Amino acid sequence: MLKSTQSVTPNSFHSSIVIIFLLIPLITAQSTTIIITVGPTIPTAAPEFTNERTFTSAILNSTNFYRTKHNASSVRWNSTLVDFALSYLDSTCDFAHSGGPYGENLALGCSNATSCVEAWGNERDEYDFGNPDFSEATGHFTQLVWKTTTDVGCSARICGDAGWYLVCEYWPRGNIIGEFREEVGDDVNESTMVRMNVYAVVAAMLVTCFLL
Repeated sequence: MLKSTQSVTPNSFHSSIVIIFLLIPLITAQSTTIIITVGPTIPTAAPEFTNERTFTSAILNSTNFYRTKHNASSVRWNSTLVDFALSYLDSTCDFAHSGGPYGENLALGCSNATSCVEAWGNERDEYDFGNPDFSEATGHFTQLVWKTTTDVGCSARICGDAGWYLVCEYWPRGNIIGEFREEVGDDVNESTMVRMNVYAVVAAMLVTCFLL
């Protein structure tokens, strides 16, 4: 607060009163807008995370959906992998890989287990099937559909405002450099369509040659 040391004469006092009265309407006419941003509610009671059977089914169903699409066999639930993921989550909420002996996918902030796996699987849109190799942008997807992987086990926990933290372990581990061409299959449906288109072109060429 600033305090004036100037004396006030009667005339200046009246002037001051006028100025004050003139300022009051201006001050009171101003309005203040307060904006409050409320973040989305964390789904702490999401059944796919809180119910063990529902959680297991969600992981297996969504994982095997992508594996089937890419010509890989279904994986099975492995309690040893579950225990490893659970032990790791018990020790930290840091979003970083455990450095364990298994293949590993991480997700943070998903609304349910299925949406986490879908986020990993949809990385396939960025994967270069013509030049198969490892990329951080598609590494979750390639581990998800790695053909020689047979087992999966996962665990999840709430990590404050960040929401649900999901850790999935895979065995045998994927993303082995030099093995991507054999281990990561094309989309079965798209491959079928490509073959059908090739056959159609060849057939058309044969017909054309016959007519000539």
